[in-house]
Amino acid sequence: MRIDVDIGKALREGDRRFALGVRFTSDADVTVLFGPSGAGKTQTLLAIAGLTRPDRGHVRIGERTLFDSARRIDVPARARRIGFVFQDYALFPHLTVLQNVAFARGGAWPWPRLARGADAPADVRDILDAFALDGLLQSNPQQLSGGQRQRVALARALAARPQLLLLDEPFAALDAPLRARLRDELLAVRERFGVPMVVITHDPEDVAALGGHMICLDAGNVVDA
Repeated sequence: MRIDVDIGKALREGDRRFALGVRFTSDADVTVLFGPSGAGKTQTLLAIAGLTRPDRGHVRIGERTLFDSARRIDVPARARRIGFVFQDYALFPHLTVLQNVAFARGGAWPWPRLARGADAPADVRDILDAFALDGLLQSNPQQLSGGQRQRVALARALAARPQLLLLDEPFAALDAPLRARLRDELLAVRERFGVPMVVITHDPEDVAALGGHMICLDAGNVVDA
């Protein structure tokens, strides 16, 4: 599935000015946005997800146009069918692992019964099993390790049945041995669920392990693709 991004946005924070001008296409299963901090990687993901609005350009995923400034198309984030795993995982601290993952499915959930482990849809159970979370269903995020929190965040993103999965520095908070293991797990997830991914990193080891199509960003622009 082709990812076609051509966006521009002027960002201002106090006296600081930053011009984002990112243009790339990718047909790879895994697309890696690589570059130093402040290069514009996260802003690019936010624009793809519909969490920030570019000043100009377009975002197309497969046959769908999600944003096109010239045609005045701006599909709301909730309708884009894009999963987003944030760098800090953004789990709901007051919900259990099961509730966090089931929340992504929407609808009116029977929260008291779900809190006791009942009524989870079969496909949600399958996702939880795939991430080896079946023994942690009633745990809260603060009771989990960094690797476990990442697995919950991935499971929650996939429970929404996304067309595309975005991951912002998914390994940044993990130690080296855990990073290596979770890189392999992430590739296994891609293979099992068949969802293309766009992954942000500034670590060359992540790039080497994940493979795919690398897009190098610096100072808000693509410098190699």
